[in-house]
This record gives sequence, structure tokens and C-alpha cells, in this order.
Amino acid sequence: MIKTFWIIFQVIIGYNLVLPFLLYIFYCLVKKSKIKVPTLKEYDYAVIVTAYEQTALLPAVVSSLLQVNYSNYLIYIVADNCDISTLNFTDPRVILLRPEKVLASNTRSHLYAIANFRRDHEILTIIDSDNLTDPNYLNALNVFFDAGFEAVQGVRAAKNLNTTYACLDAARDIYYHFYDGEVLFGLGSSATLSGSGMAFKTDLYKACFHNLDITGAGFDKVLQAQILRMDKRIAFAKDAVVFDEKTSDSAQLVNQRSRWINTWFKYFGYGFDILSRGIKRFDFNQFLFGIILLRPPLFIFILLSGLCCLVNIFIFPIYSLIWVIAFGLFILSFVISLKNHATDPRIYRSLINIPKFIFFQLLSLVHARQANKRSVATKHNVNS
Repeated sequence: MIKTFWIIFQVIIGYNLVLPFLLYIFYCLVKKSKIKVPTLKEYDYAVIVTAYEQTALLPAVVSSLLQVNYSNYLIYIVADNCDISTLNFTDPRVILLRPEKVLASNTRSHLYAIANFRRDHEILTIIDSDNLTDPNYLNALNVFFDAGFEAVQGVRAAKNLNTTYACLDAARDIYYHFYDGEVLFGLGSSATLSGSGMAFKTDLYKACFHNLDITGAGFDKVLQAQILRMDKRIAFAKDAVVFDEKTSDSAQLVNQRSRWINTWFKYFGYGFDILSRGIKRFDFNQFLFGIILLRPPLFIFILLSGLCCLVNIFIFPIYSLIWVIAFGLFILSFVISLKNHATDPRIYRSLINIPKFIFFQLLSLVHARQANKRSVATKHNVNS
């Protein structure tokens, strides 16, 4: 009985190591066809930039947005609990909003912007206050809206690689964008949402949060679950790039990851709902996406897998060999994700520090319960 339980536990943990490689194999077997649209409609975009307490990075993100190769858009800056006395945007396309009451919530800020739209925008895209946008960002999104999609996730590339932590954070993002974005979407499922660099039909976004008030981190987890429940797919636009500020020090890393871990424990149950819907309805999109939602954070299943391998050395040595093979497949999968991206050499050099990165994420796990009390938003170093 104990042996059976031990085997089941190992399978539940261990499949996370081999799943990326299996998905990649199937992805390679599926015929890849790029979505091509001969003529692009210039949709009316609302670009929503949310800021909480910090405004120092806003001029840079606005400057990058004003340089996109597009004409039909307005920028809405929601400066929540911010001092805006030093902000001066003269371009008529920039609308600065400061809520009278502190919102302390991404979705509240987004809905506040929607309530103050100057016109009925067809599409909204969400940008963080620390992001910069590629000039072709909106055009790259349009390809998928022209193809009939109502939700699109772009790529959050690294804006800074100034520290080891930033490089490792960037490596993690490359891994997730490849497997949870490009591969999942290529297999016929949906890309997972990443908090920014994403766009939606405005009516869809409003419908997702009708009668829902989300506080703390994790609005993207709720949003993607709502979209899947509506039987829709989230497209992945690898050419729609925003440059995201990566964590540059250990304190910043612990606070940010504490919120993310808290979010996973809070919302991973959505995976059971989406998975069961997929099974009942024979919907591959929901089925595969539900499996992905149930996967624990990277460092958790790596540590649990290492523990299983160590224990088996003393009780079932042959199982340890299986774990070594599984770890090898996972490492290969990670390398594949880096090789499928124009990865900066500094990121490769930083990989030797992965144990240190995992250690600080363990500290984050300790603080996860109180994460939203410790910090509401990541405080970035303006000079990084």
C-alpha cells in the first residue's frame, strides 16, 4: 500500500519534468502554418498603462508607445495612489487618469480606464508601467484579431540583463513563453497570459470581469480561466514584443515571487475545472490548458523531484535511474527553449547560479501567505 502511494506521488510530481519534452515532440510533428492576412484592418486600440505608487518609469513607456508604427490608438495611464505633479504629457493621444480612491488592483485600474474611454475602442491592450513596446507591437497583434481571435498574448522580452537575477528571470520567461505560449498554441490549445503584453476585444474583457472584483496578484489567472470557460482560445503572437523589467536583486525577487506563489495556490484549482470541461466536452483546448494550470511553479516540482530521486537511492534504486532520465529530458527541454530564442550570452552564463535562484524562491514560499501584505506591486530600480 505504501509502495503504491509512493509510486502515484512520484508520477504526479515527475510528469512535470517530461511534459515539456513530450509537448515539444508533438509540436514538431504538427504541421506548422503561420497565420497570414493579406490586408490588415487598423483596429481602434486603447493602450492601458497601470502604475501603482511609482511614476518614474512612465515617461519612458509613454515615449515608446508614441513611437509605434500605428495611428489608431489612445494611451490611458491609470496612476493609482501616485503623485502625478511631475508628469506632463502634451501629446493628445495620452490621457492621464488618477483615481480619487486607491484601487490597489490591476483589474480595478483596467475597468477604471474603460469607464473613462474617450471613445468606444474595439481592442484594449495592457502594458505595465515598467514596459517598453516594440514599434511593430500593435501591427503584430492585428494579425491574430484579423484571424478571428479575441484574446492574444505577446512576448515579454527582457529589458535589462544587468544582474544575475535579471538574467535568470529572463531565462525563466523564455522557457514559459516557448512552452506555455508558442508550443501550446501551436498544438491547438491556448497560450497562458503573462500579466502584460496582451490584448483583448474590449467586450470580452468586460464580460470576463462582470460581477468579479479581483484584488492582489493573479488577475491574469482569473482572466485566462474565464476566457477558456467561454470556449475561446488565447492566441500567441511571438512578434508582438514588449520589453519587461526583470528582477535585479534578491529582495525584489523574494517579494515578487511570494505574490506569484500565493497566486498559484489561490487559483490552481481553476485547472481542475478547465480540465473537467475539456474531458466532458472532448475539447482539446480546455483539456491541455487545464493540465498546464495544475502544474506547480518550476522550482517546486524541481525540488520535489530531487527529493524523490534522493529517497529512492535508499529504498528503490532503480527508480532513481528513472528520475535521472527525467531530469535529463527536462534539462534538454530547457535548452531547446533557449535555442529557439535569440538568447543573450549573459543568460547562458547566469545558469550556473540556478541553485541560488531556487534558494530565494524557497524564501518566497515562506512569505507567500503574507505576500500581498508585504508588497502590492514590484518596485523597480529606475537606474537598472
